[in-house]
Amino acid sequence: MVSIDVKSRSKSLKGLSTDKLSNGSVVSELVSLIANSNRKSIHRIRLTKYDVVSKKNVPLDTSKTFSENGITEEKVELLVKDLGPQISWRTVFVFEYFGPVILYPLFFYVPAIYGYKSIEHTQTQKFAVVMAICHFLKREYETFFVHKFSNATMPFLYLFKNSAHYWLLAGVGTGLFVAGPKFGPDRSILLRALFYVNDLPSWANWSLAGLWTFAEVSNFKTHLILANLRTTDSKKYAIPYGYGFSLLSCPNYYFEILGWVVYSVMVGNWAAWVFTAAGAFQMFIWAIKKHKRYLRTFGDEYKKLKRAPIFPFFY
Repeated sequence: MVSIDVKSRSKSLKGLSTDKLSNGSVVSELVSLIANSNRKSIHRIRLTKYDVVSKKNVPLDTSKTFSENGITEEKVELLVKDLGPQISWRTVFVFEYFGPVILYPLFFYVPAIYGYKSIEHTQTQKFAVVMAICHFLKREYETFFVHKFSNATMPFLYLFKNSAHYWLLAGVGTGLFVAGPKFGPDRSILLRALFYVNDLPSWANWSLAGLWTFAEVSNFKTHLILANLRTTDSKKYAIPYGYGFSLLSCPNYYFEILGWVVYSVMVGNWAAWVFTAAGAFQMFIWAIKKHKRYLRTFGDEYKKLKRAPIFPFFY
């Protein structure tokens, strides 16, 4: 048995001492004890151990034993912190993608928003709205049936930060300006610029829609590959192989960016390019982190694959 003294770093939690666990016990058992004694959700509890080498508090992996977390002594002092109200990752994904799904049709089918009784939309606008809705419906499907989440929850307040990108930039921003009316020369230059949308010939719309479909289907296929890597252990890292992964560490991000670039080229509207640029920037950062994690985890085995992080033959 091991003597464990847990000291609290949060006013909302009280510490705990126990000698009922061993080095072979799973850390989640201690988390449950702390949660029950404080009447808190286990997802709010984060246990750490002070590392004398790095001089930092290192989080414990609750799915592993104390020994697997490097705790072998008979007496140990741990720290616990209350992470605050939590919300599941799946719930956040569903909510954030739902915004554009309802806002795009709203701007497209309710002309009164723009002060008109009716708006005659071009074929390009019709294609764009359908493409955007289909993209986010795909995202919703993946959230329910494809994606596996390594962490069960995130802080509740992150819901609003994460959702702002999709509700404001995609739903309100792109939706409002892409589905709006085409203003004539009698209106201000600024107004015409804000609501400018290409009016492409039919062959161009269909061609771009075909390329967009390729990107969406490819993105979906890479998500399936990633999901199948974690059939038993949602936290276990493995090297993905198959469609797109022969060239890239994160082909899912590449195809996502490609799809939105095609969309932006089709509509030619500034709001679409802003959303595309913001998303591409964030995905680029994620791709670099994941690429480095693969190299750190698998070393020469991964290095010899010579994959670029996100853009084929480039970076």
